[in-house]
Amino acid sequence: MKVLIVGAGQAGVNVAHSLRQEGFDGSITILGDEPDLPYMRPPLSKGFIADGDTARIAIKPEGFYLKSNIKLVRNVRVASIDRAGRHVQAVDGRQFAYDHLVLATGARNAPPPIENLDSEGVVSLRSLRDATDIRERLDAAHNVAVIGGGFIGLEFAAMATKRGIAVTIVEAMPRIMARAVTQETSDLVAASHEGNGTRILCDSRASAVLGPDHATGLGLSEGTTLRADLVLVAAGVKPNTELASDAGLSVSNGIDVDGQFLTSDPDISALGDCCCFPEPTRGARTRLESVQAANDQGRAIARRLCGRPQSYVALPWFWSDQGDLKLQIAGLSTGTDSTEVLERDGGGRVVSCFVGGRLVAVETINAPGDHIAARKLLSGPAPIDRLDLKAVGYDLRRLLKGHCQLAEAPGGV
Repeated sequence: MKVLIVGAGQAGVNVAHSLRQEGFDGSITILGDEPDLPYMRPPLSKGFIADGDTARIAIKPEGFYLKSNIKLVRNVRVASIDRAGRHVQAVDGRQFAYDHLVLATGARNAPPPIENLDSEGVVSLRSLRDATDIRERLDAAHNVAVIGGGFIGLEFAAMATKRGIAVTIVEAMPRIMARAVTQETSDLVAASHEGNGTRILCDSRASAVLGPDHATGLGLSEGTTLRADLVLVAAGVKPNTELASDAGLSVSNGIDVDGQFLTSDPDISALGDCCCFPEPTRGARTRLESVQAANDQGRAIARRLCGRPQSYVALPWFWSDQGDLKLQIAGLSTGTDSTEVLERDGGGRVVSCFVGGRLVAVETINAPGDHIAARKLLSGPAPIDRLDLKAVGYDLRRLLKGHCQLAEAPGGV
């Protein structure tokens, strides 16, 4: 059996690795459209810009692919899928055959409608090449504007501020990270950034990059301007679905897959940032951009291809390092109807999120022990009721300890 994987990011490499771990002895080929050894993207906006260590961000060392009998083809861009002929066609004319095709095509930056975005001094942060370019530009930067107050923009802002660069974040929503976290977490993170000197403008949109040749600032929708000799556009991404849609596969907010990550063609799977799947913890179709999703979905596909399918029940979790803040999220906290906040000694915070009195997600800041407890509780067989948490002062670690003691007792659960 020939498995062909299009995409050499976290999702694609993990499918290949998981297949070998599950005992698959057939042919595995990974096609990547970049010249570099497959690398992790999250560190690009965290540590990589600071230290430039490419070895540290490699998903697997170079020898892994040879040792695992996985063929890695770099710098090849796939143009089309021939479903009837079971092969893909590359832009350079090469063809790659498959018995089963896995699409791990990821996502790309979605630039907002802003004039002069092609000006010198305007950058994005999605690839290793982008991050390397930004590292070089930062040495000469004095005023940086960040368009977008999501994880990438905030991580970058924290790093730039620490280097003594004046940073302004322009966010179109009423608060930062509005699509990802609760008001309570958003407010605390914003206060931390502002306390470190970062300026945050919410309910504000950039309308134009100023400067005849090189960026000198931003024009804002409210008629004001701000100075900037470097502009980072970090206003969200869109999934790479064109290859799938051109091949006639079902596509919505990503490549549509079922609970086993099969597309509308039983010979093609999809996973990672590019796929829209039935998320089990909230019962809705969604698309997740996270390392956890890429890893867990890769294992699910590998088990199915090896004849051992399992129901996908993985709990989503995320993290973001922003200066001195470590934000960790277990579950999906968007769309919740109530929260409870627990302040920890030393500045840590735990935000428990509920829907209809049931715990569905937990956001923590500088409280890793509570994050681990939340993941264990939310992944357990029984739902966590708000009254259960209230009885222990909304202390997740205390509740988990009680559950463990109950399970260990004679006749326990």
